[in-house]
Amino acid sequence: MRCAMDFGLQGKNALVVGGTKGLGRATCELFAQESTNVIAVSRHGDECDSFAADLQNRYGIRAVGIACDLAGDSRNDLVHRALDAFGTLDILVNAAGIWPQAYVLDMEEEAFRHTLEVNLLSPFILCRDFARYLVDQKRTGKIVNVVSQAAFTGSTTGHAHYAASKGGLVSFTVSLARELASHGVNVNAVAPGIMDTPMIHEILKTCREYYCQRIPLGRVAEPEEVAYSILFLCSNKSDYLTGITLDATGGMLMR
Repeated sequence: MRCAMDFGLQGKNALVVGGTKGLGRATCELFAQESTNVIAVSRHGDECDSFAADLQNRYGIRAVGIACDLAGDSRNDLVHRALDAFGTLDILVNAAGIWPQAYVLDMEEEAFRHTLEVNLLSPFILCRDFARYLVDQKRTGKIVNVVSQAAFTGSTTGHAHYAASKGGLVSFTVSLARELASHGVNVNAVAPGIMDTPMIHEILKTCREYYCQRIPLGRVAEPEEVAYSILFLCSNKSDYLTGITLDATGGMLMR
């Protein structure tokens, strides 16, 4: 039997971008277990609709899916679509991202730009629009951006564009936290290390041992283990935390 702690999330409305796979999916599951209403965002409409229906059926919460291409114009009205669905919002989690591989000497400019579009520009737009809503309505809220240990250590495996995008997101998170603190809005980040998610599942088939050797705890994380950090930063237990990056890396990143 799960021993529940009251995180103050019951009845809250959470918008989870990248909410149907990997870390985002695990985050939606934990929110639903805490009786938090969930909007799961994915590029694929059928996928997010079916997942939302499943959450609603299993946990008795309100859940909807919204299809959105984070590299396209549909991101510009995502927050408004979420508000149309639920009326109010309390939480934004930016968990979507791409992890392309190319060493800098072989990297095309378009690949670098596309990575920034999805991993940095989209979170900026969604944070801005969500923050405008909260400030305009004089509501408090929580924002959590998913970054990476690579934001602090760089990449040795051909992911310089990914590391750059996540490094930018860390700095943006700190700046936004400073701007919104007086409005009662907490803005934080979670930095995962290596997780067994669809994004890197194929690479782990051949490189799991390499990554495990870099992780002091000696194993790759399950998404739920990192999702608990997001849940905590969205809860009332983190009301005095803003502008931080919580490292959830199994010791891969120690600061």
